[in-house]
Amino acid sequence: MSQNIENIKCLIIGSGPAGYTAAIYAARANMNPVMYQGMQPGGQLTTTNEVENFPGYPEGVTGPEMMNQLQAQAKRFGTDVRDGWATKVDLSGDVKKVWINDTIEIHAQTVIISTGATAKYLGLPSEQHYLQMGGGVSACAVCDGFFYRKQDVIIVGAGDSACEEAHYLSHLCNKVTMLVRSEKFRASKIMEERVRNTANIEILMSSEIDEVLGDGQLVSGVRVVNRVTGEKHEIAATGVFVAIGHKPNTDIFAGQLNMDETGYLITEGKTSKTNIPGVFACGDVQDKDYRQAITAAGSGCIAALDAERYLASK
Repeated sequence: MSQNIENIKCLIIGSGPAGYTAAIYAARANMNPVMYQGMQPGGQLTTTNEVENFPGYPEGVTGPEMMNQLQAQAKRFGTDVRDGWATKVDLSGDVKKVWINDTIEIHAQTVIISTGATAKYLGLPSEQHYLQMGGGVSACAVCDGFFYRKQDVIIVGAGDSACEEAHYLSHLCNKVTMLVRSEKFRASKIMEERVRNTANIEILMSSEIDEVLGDGQLVSGVRVVNRVTGEKHEIAATGVFVAIGHKPNTDIFAGQLNMDETGYLITEGKTSKTNIPGVFACGDVQDKDYRQAITAAGSGCIAALDAERYLASK
């Protein structure tokens, strides 16, 4: 445990659109926020090559560039942006205790949590290669589907989210091939029927990706293996969408903050308030439905305003 304790008004755990927006509003309200950016500074958008649906960028912007600009704006108003991540918390008292990298002890009057969620991937080396290259692997159809309009794509998944994204892609793409690992969907019947009744969605049951194919820069297809027969075949496609879920980054808050069955933090109504006064949550860590940069930014604004009002009430 650290011998030096730092006392602050507002601690922001995590970055991304939610955290940076919360920092901008908190700094402008003279809350002197301190932000620890987490293990992935800038969040999931740092792995996104093109962002075309965030207002104010008529020509689009890369994810890393947008995050750099948001960070610069937060710093401009006085946010203390630091490297490091929270490893332990004690949120039980009026003063919230947070340990950074197991060595730095922070005592904060308010805490804004924007630790986000991590997309689940298949773990194939070829998948990870093209994900890092930005050449055809994505975990967000709403974010990236536009880039594959009138093309053939693959989507992997069997739940409601996978069905929803497959249906979304069917309006943009020439053909959508849906790979379901088991012999049945996990999705609700209505969602399953929706994809089955969509003409340009082909569903392959008991099928999974053996390898993502391409020229090293761009995806050209996938090799699929049937899990029952072992038979393999190739499917031409320019995009691969993985829709097997997200994991909210909330492990260190377990037992202290209310979560749903999948680990997302629960906030009160339209607010960012958690079950502990003075602790607020914003962005993908509490939003499993929309998961967009613009909605995350909006919730970051809400968190800062809620934190400001909490301090004023004290």
